[in-house]
Amino acid sequence: MIKESLLDKILYEIKKFIPKRVFNFFRPAYHWLLAQAGPIRYGFPSRNMRVIGVTGTKGKSTTVYMITKILESAGHDVAAIGSLGFKIKNREWPNTLKMTMPGRFRLQKFLHEAQKAGCQFVVLEVTSEGITEYRHLGIKFDCAVFTNIHKEHLESHGSFDNYLKCKQELFRIPKRLHVLNADDAYFSEFDKFQAKEKIAYGLRGNDIRPEVIQTLGTSSEFKIASQVVNLNLGGEFNILNAAAAWAVAAAYGVSSGIIVDALSKIKSIPGRLEFIQREPFGVVVDYAHTPDSLEAVYKTLKPSGNHLPGKLICVLGAAGGGRDKWKRPEFGAIADRWADEIILTDEDPYEENPEQIISQIKSGIKRDHGLEIILDREKAIGRAIGKARNGDVVVITGKGSEISMAVAGNKKIPWSDREIALKFLAK
Repeated sequence: MIKESLLDKILYEIKKFIPKRVFNFFRPAYHWLLAQAGPIRYGFPSRNMRVIGVTGTKGKSTTVYMITKILESAGHDVAAIGSLGFKIKNREWPNTLKMTMPGRFRLQKFLHEAQKAGCQFVVLEVTSEGITEYRHLGIKFDCAVFTNIHKEHLESHGSFDNYLKCKQELFRIPKRLHVLNADDAYFSEFDKFQAKEKIAYGLRGNDIRPEVIQTLGTSSEFKIASQVVNLNLGGEFNILNAAAAWAVAAAYGVSSGIIVDALSKIKSIPGRLEFIQREPFGVVVDYAHTPDSLEAVYKTLKPSGNHLPGKLICVLGAAGGGRDKWKRPEFGAIADRWADEIILTDEDPYEENPEQIISQIKSGIKRDHGLEIILDREKAIGRAIGKARNGDVVVITGKGSEISMAVAGNKKIPWSDREIALKFLAK
């Protein structure tokens, strides 16, 4: 398990005594120096493995999970790291850091342990925050994957252009392989970087083109190169994630038969459109934390064809900490369009006033009926499940598979939407 190092603790204590304005001035140099020191400390472990970096606004975790499962099915020893947790071969443990991509020393220590364990591949979620702090430096990436890009983290990056440039950093140094979503409006912004091999995937005619046969709330069926895949995950977006994983695996010599078999065996992905219960009513936990991903989840669970009868009951919050406040009214407006019943609640308030966060979400909601505010998230989940009847779907968004909640006083309290939902279902 990658624990907080003594150096992490020392640096944290030192930073408390440095005025914020002074630290912000030296922040780039501080992060750059740490980025150089980490690989030196652990002997540049990534040079001895094939590191696959996956970046984008949405779909990173699912794509990392799928790539990992396919490579393992092909007989490779694999390590993986991201918001779903840490994995070195058969050893897995949760990510409790409240950051998808760990700091430089933790990350390099993980790579070192993966190398010692004999891993041939490392599949890594690469975030814009991680790139801003140079956490990607000192890692020799063999492959870079681009899933998509949408508005996100605008407060921390200052603008969408800055956010885009940050994501592009993973592709600036030529790699052996680039795998790119050609359906994305910003495909050309990533395709312009050099690589020995490039694979474009998407629904509109590319190197890897999935032909959608059907997609429901609980499953999907599609075809790639005459091979039919029955995926136990709903939504067109999951078909695209599977296509990205297919492209990576095929480039590393994995046969289409193994890819199809591995994808078909994935029953669910923790906190990603995860059905906790399917009958007599559905209960779904999902990480959706952008307007696009939230709408995609609602649309999948309540499509125009009404594959899933009954009402859509949503439990909705938004992260605090001054993060992406612009999203909050949009979340409300999206829930207003799709959900029959809306329950607004707390998520990860950090130091912000939870009631103010909820008020900002509510500002995007026009209705008065079918709307409740229950600040206590556990009670909100219980209320939603209590209201559900046969054929309904309860969807709890925002935290996914996370196992803690960030609250005032720089505290993290144990938390699991999944476990709380199961507790109420047991009643």
